[in-house]
Amino acid sequence: VLRVYKAAVQQTLDILFLPEGREFLTSTDAVSRDSADRTIIAWDFQSSAKISNQIFHERYTCPSLTLHPKESMFVAQTNGNYMALFSAQRPYRINKKKRYEGHKVEGFAVGCEFSPDGTLLVTGSSDGKVFFYNYHTARIIRTLSAHKEACVSAIFHPVLPSLLATCDWAGEIKIWQ
Repeated sequence: VLRVYKAAVQQTLDILFLPEGREFLTSTDAVSRDSADRTIIAWDFQSSAKISNQIFHERYTCPSLTLHPKESMFVAQTNGNYMALFSAQRPYRINKKKRYEGHKVEGFAVGCEFSPDGTLLVTGSSDGKVFFYNYHTARIIRTLSAHKEACVSAIFHPVLPSLLATCDWAGEIKIWQ
C-alpha cells in the first residue's frame, strides 16, 4: 500500500482519475440531510488531501463517474434518474444547463460511458434498456431493449468502437454491433 485516503463517510461507490493523474474523484453514498456536499470528493493524489467535497449539491448518490475522452469534462450517473455534467478542472462546476435524462436508475448501480470519440454517452437503465445520448445536445438519439433485467453497464470496446458490451443484474452479458 502506497497511500490511504479516508473520506470519513459511508462507502465509496466509484473512483475516477482526472487527466494527468494528479487528482482523482470519488463518489460516496453519503446523502443524509447535512452531507449532500460529500457525494463527490476531489483528492490530491500526492498529498492524500481532500481538495473539494462540495462538487455535487443534490441529494442523490452517484454510482458511476466517467471522463470525457477529449474534453475536460466528466459525467456522474445519479440515482435521481439523470446524468450530470461537470468540469474536470477546479473548481469542478456542474453544468446546470445540461442533463442527460430519460433512463431509470431506481437504486441500481448503473454505469455510464462515453464513446471513444466523445460524441455519444451511453448508459444502462433499470428497465433493461440502453440509452444513447448526443453528448453536445443531451438528447436521446437511440434506445435499445437489451435485457429483461436491469441493464447495469454499457461499455464500448476500446479498439473496435462499433462494438458495445452490456450486462444485466442477472449476470447476462451481450455484445452488440
